[in-house]
Amino acid sequence: MAKRLVVIGGTAAGLSAASKAKRNMPELEIEVYEKSGYVSYGACGLPYFVGNLIHEPEDLVSLTADQLRTKRGIPTYIHHEVTAIDRVAKIVTVSNLDTGDRFERPYDALVIATGAVPVLPPIPGIHAEGVHCLRTVESGIALKARVQCGAKKAVVIGGGFIGLEVAEELALSGVQVTLLEGEKRLLTFLNEEYAAEVERTLSAGGVSVHTGCPAKEIILQSGHAVGVLGADGCVYDADLVLVAVGVRPCADLARAAGLALGYKGGIVVDEHLQTSDPSIWACGDCVQMRNLITGEPCYVPLGTTANKQGRIAGGNLTGEDGCFRGVLASQVTKVFDLYIASTGLSMEQARSAGFDPACTAITKGDRASYYPGGGDNHLYLVFDRHTGRLLGAQGIGTASVAGRINVLVAAITSGMTVSQLNELDLVYAPPVAPVYDPILIAASQALKKVDKK
Repeated sequence: MAKRLVVIGGTAAGLSAASKAKRNMPELEIEVYEKSGYVSYGACGLPYFVGNLIHEPEDLVSLTADQLRTKRGIPTYIHHEVTAIDRVAKIVTVSNLDTGDRFERPYDALVIATGAVPVLPPIPGIHAEGVHCLRTVESGIALKARVQCGAKKAVVIGGGFIGLEVAEELALSGVQVTLLEGEKRLLTFLNEEYAAEVERTLSAGGVSVHTGCPAKEIILQSGHAVGVLGADGCVYDADLVLVAVGVRPCADLARAAGLALGYKGGIVVDEHLQTSDPSIWACGDCVQMRNLITGEPCYVPLGTTANKQGRIAGGNLTGEDGCFRGVLASQVTKVFDLYIASTGLSMEQARSAGFDPACTAITKGDRASYYPGGGDNHLYLVFDRHTGRLLGAQGIGTASVAGRINVLVAAITSGMTVSQLNELDLVYAPPVAPVYDPILIAASQALKKVDKK
């Protein structure tokens, strides 16, 4: 059994692993090394910090490094980067980024939770002053400072969740926002009608959206970004540029150590979160994942997944036998007053996976029609035409759409058919749901498209 544990990474996955291991084995010697200046923070809150809905960076932090030492008995070091792993000697090399000192630390068990890094398109000017990404607290502080220093125009490159959330927050802060998306529509995992509604909502909120228009160059003046050249030949003026085209696994350290890498360069782990080295576990945004429906490798960097994987890794390295089965890519966000949620496979993904999929879309109020304050839920189900097995779900509408997608997450995870979904005994009260819940309406419509045997 391990006596010394080193954890590389002090956010969701790493600290979940360290905390679980310490609970299981209080005598375990643990050291956590974090490259940035913050640990245990909610990265998903960064767009709202930039928009000043959350005022201070400390408001994003659950536990500081000092609190982890004093309250949980886990020595945690910020501004410390692990630069090498010697798997034979079981030693990591650490660099103190404040002093420049380098030292070595032994381990019996090692957890790699290095997270993800932003993808930067290979275009001129991408590293210039005034071009931002949003991944760490420090990057959020820098972006917020730019806004508060009087930025009037912003260009957001990328129309994923982070891009949309920041575009919303900048627009609400009085910044003129242009969003450039290289794909022909926003959020390509959504069906076209829902994606179009997202674009309409952004436009109504003052965001100028240009789809099918990847950025080709950052326009500079005295080394500072002052605009973005789009594929349409137009130059969009900017006091700041946010690049939000996605992230990739931060697995360079694992690669240098000779660990097996897989899909999109993520660290290969088994269902116990163990790497190709039996003394090393990996979890969170740096690892390859498995799709629960298809069984195929995938990459879905989400905070929920990172926390779960960290807890399992920390338990297993102390003798438990926990398993992480996979992901459905369940996600939710909001753009102004429109909530967007999805889980499972799209029609295209289901077809590529070998299913013969069908789909249905419905619109239904989220409360009794006579009860004030309600709004519409738009639900879209993807299912196998022959068996009726539920494969995916999408929803847009009011805040209640998130809870309904969560019900559909449970249904997909348990392998339910749309027939079984239609039989669910869901709650009803005028303030919270109509007699026939939108889920039941969608299921009954789906049933009509399932082959009768």
